[in-house]
Amino acid sequence: MLGYLAAAALGLAALLGMRTDPWTLVQMPGLSYIFPKQCSVTPGRLLSKGELSSYHGGHGSPGLYLAVLGQVFDVHKGIKHYGPGGSYSFFAARDASRAYVTGDFTEGGLVEDVTELSPTQMLHLHNWLSFYHKNYAVVGKLIGHFYDDEGNPTKALEKALAVIDIGVKLKEQRFEENKQFPPCNSEFNSGTSRVWCSKNSGGIQRDWVGVPRKLYLAGYDGYRCVCVRTTGPPSENPETIEHDDHGDLDNPSLKEYKDCNPLFDWCLLKE
Repeated sequence: MLGYLAAAALGLAALLGMRTDPWTLVQMPGLSYIFPKQCSVTPGRLLSKGELSSYHGGHGSPGLYLAVLGQVFDVHKGIKHYGPGGSYSFFAARDASRAYVTGDFTEGGLVEDVTELSPTQMLHLHNWLSFYHKNYAVVGKLIGHFYDDEGNPTKALEKALAVIDIGVKLKEQRFEENKQFPPCNSEFNSGTSRVWCSKNSGGIQRDWVGVPRKLYLAGYDGYRCVCVRTTGPPSENPETIEHDDHGDLDNPSLKEYKDCNPLFDWCLLKE
C-alpha cells in the first residue's frame, strides 16, 4: 500500500513537473484508460466564465449549459433538473466540480477548485464526468482554471487527472483486498449489532463462508469487519504444502472480536 502510494506520488510529481502537447496527455501511462474520450475533447467552443454564466436556461438565456472539470455540456434536455427551479439548477451556467463530491451547494462550495479532494473523491467526480459524456453533448471548454485561453489543459487539469489515476489504482487494490478479506454482513437493531459471514457477503462470491474478524491496515484509522478463511494455506503463500491449515487466521493484521466464539460465522457486538 505505502509502496504504491510512494510510486504514485513520484509519478504525480513527474507529471506536474513537465509540459506536454495537450492532446498527448491522455497517451501517458495510466491516463489513457481513465479518459479514453473524456480528456480528448474536440476543440469545439471556448467559453469564458462570463459567457457560460448566461446559459442558465431562464428567460433571455441562449441555452442551458454546465461545466465539469472545464468541459462544457449542453444539458437542455435535462431542463427540468438543471433549469430554473430544478433540483440541480445550482450546477447550471458554471463549473461547480467540487460540489459534485462534497455536496456543498452554497456559493462557497459551488466552485471548480478540486485541489484538496482525495483520490477516491476525484474518482467519484470522474464518474460524474462519464455520466455527462454518456447523456449530454459536449459543447467545448471553459477558459480559466482547467483550460487556458487557447483551449490547452492547465497544470490544474493535469494534476486532477493524475489524482484520478491514483484513485483508480486504489480502487483496484481495494478490490483485490476484498477478494482475500470480503466485508462482513451487518445489521443494527434496538441498540445491538450483529456481524456475520456468508458465501456472498461484501458482494464477493466464493465457495467458503469464513469467520468475522477485525482487519487493521496501515494508513487507515480504526478497523473494518471482514470474513476470513479458516482452512487451507494462507493467501500470501497459497502454493505451500507446509502450513497449519488455518487459512488466513494467523494474519497479523487481524484481531478477534471480544466475547465471540472465534470459529462461529457470526458475532453479536458488545463493544
